[in-house]
Amino acid sequence: MPARDNAYTTDSNANRLQFTRGYLCGAMDRVADGGENWRVSLQKDLADLGVFWLDPTHKPIEIGIEDSEMRDRIRQLKAEDRYEEATKEGKVIRVVDLRMVDISDFLVVNIDLDVHACGTYEEFFLANRQKKPIIVHVEQGKLNVPNWLLFTIPHQMIFSTWDEVKAYLRHVAHDPSIQHFNRWTFFDFNLCRKFQNGEY
Repeated sequence: MPARDNAYTTDSNANRLQFTRGYLCGAMDRVADGGENWRVSLQKDLADLGVFWLDPTHKPIEIGIEDSEMRDRIRQLKAEDRYEEATKEGKVIRVVDLRMVDISDFLVVNIDLDVHACGTYEEFFLANRQKKPIIVHVEQGKLNVPNWLLFTIPHQMIFSTWDEVKAYLRHVAHDPSIQHFNRWTFFDFNLCRKFQNGEY
């Protein structure tokens, strides 16, 4: 991927993505595997990048767990017209997932046009308002990306295959020059002030 005017350059092959936090966004509620398979596969394939993956199918917290048992329980509560109970449990899930979006440095989003997504789009647009990099994989191919998404993020971050997504993230991590699209922001924490015993 060639360098552009709107680019970051570096003289080394340092890993820009090491210790960053990536949120894995995509449908869970109406997917046979609960949205787990693509998330696990991506994390395994990119393990060498040293990203801290925030995965809603395997949350690093003890509340707001969304699994098949929970989804069955919510469905049963709705079937019994017990919406207050269903809402009370579901709100915790929403709070935790949106907090993971808040603290993430970038998102990887899986869009499958055959699956109705709701929370996915809330998370997507929250991250977009925060100007985070949002990398989108469209199961049916980039050609079929919903127009509103195409109008929202740089089209260079929308891909047809998982191999393209992984190649793009490796490009961002390692290539000497990358286009940042006013979204990728990397800090050198060695430049922060450091105090010992009150002295700088």
